[in-house]
Amino acid sequence: MLGIVLGLVLLMFLAYRGWSIIWVAPITAGVVAIFGGLDLLDAYKNTYMEGFVNFAKLWFPVFMLGAIFGKLMEDTGAASSVASMITKVIGKQRAILGVIVACAVLTYGGVSLFVVVFAVYPLAIALFREANITRRLIPGTVALGAFTFTMTAVPGTPQIQNLIPTEYYGTTAMAAPFMGIIAALVMGVGGYVYLTWREKQTRAAGEVFTEPKGQEIKEIDEAKLPNPILSFLPLVAVIFTLNVFNWDIVVALITGILMIIVFNFKMVSKFIDSVNKGASGSVIAIVNTSAAVGFGAVVRAVPGFERLTEFVMGIQGSPLISQAVAINILAGSTGSASGGMGIALEALGDRYMELAAQTGIDPEAFHRVASIASGGLDTLPHNGAVLTLLTITGMSHKDSYKDIFVVGCAIPVLSVIVAIIVGSIGII
Repeated sequence: MLGIVLGLVLLMFLAYRGWSIIWVAPITAGVVAIFGGLDLLDAYKNTYMEGFVNFAKLWFPVFMLGAIFGKLMEDTGAASSVASMITKVIGKQRAILGVIVACAVLTYGGVSLFVVVFAVYPLAIALFREANITRRLIPGTVALGAFTFTMTAVPGTPQIQNLIPTEYYGTTAMAAPFMGIIAALVMGVGGYVYLTWREKQTRAAGEVFTEPKGQEIKEIDEAKLPNPILSFLPLVAVIFTLNVFNWDIVVALITGILMIIVFNFKMVSKFIDSVNKGASGSVIAIVNTSAAVGFGAVVRAVPGFERLTEFVMGIQGSPLISQAVAINILAGSTGSASGGMGIALEALGDRYMELAAQTGIDPEAFHRVASIASGGLDTLPHNGAVLTLLTITGMSHKDSYKDIFVVGCAIPVLSVIVAIIVGSIGII
């Protein structure tokens, strides 16, 4: 048990310092192995790598195709076209809502949150300038739209955080729709109310929009953007084929990719470069998550894991609570929603499936709680998406992290509590 705790603390500390989890995870897994009495070399070459490889084998096609889909949406201008269309409908006077909805539509359509940040930021600058809102609220606004309810809670989302539980609970992306919608409303409405309050607060303090210094922001030339309706259709296709036709996510993403290519055929000469960059980017993403899962495989192999299991399973109340606590802690430790969930479900998924049968709680409820919980403490300061968002927007943790924490950590944790209460009374 001491080795597991030390390994987790070291993993979180080093990740917070910005050290890559690709090499940090096996080192911290080594700490767990030594304290657990395992042979160090065998623990790395076999136990760790089996967990790593099994996860990569299962999910690499989704990571790769999702990254390619997002990159094509970005490079063709389709993502910007959709975002621009949405903000026009909502209106510039509601700049915060416009950015939230634009981010939400893109992420729910299957676009990577990293791509969404790049695509929406120039639009957010234009809207916040027009509304004279301080730029320090842009990171929190983008985080709410891209990192929260469409990533984990809204039923049917093709984001990986909603797909991983399907392998452990035999569910679909539409699992526990009522729980998901309730949690999404808590996150979406709660986050929007908070951000509008912050807007009034900063305005009262005399904070207004200031032009970013040292940043080259590409203004969106709407005349050069592709047709917004045609740009929107690939997003709809991914959601529709995944949830209505019940096609595999791989087929759904390929459908979306083919539609982007057909609708933007004049740009065919640029597609190879986009596909290459998307595929290359996916490798880092899948390796990061697989590294975290490999750490979890070593944790599962040591004798102290049984004590850890007893502790987690001994948490009073519904087993949904213990699952949420375990995933939140691990997601916070790794700075990764998918990594934390992967560790927890790889280690405890079978136990929770047994508990589902024993307690009569629908596996769909376990799926939805797992997904929502992964999007809570993952958004701590060392999270990769947080660091990317702050870098792109030119803001520091001091400037904007408080808002990111409220909309990306505090309110999502509250939403999982609400979801557990709803699921525990049998409404899923």
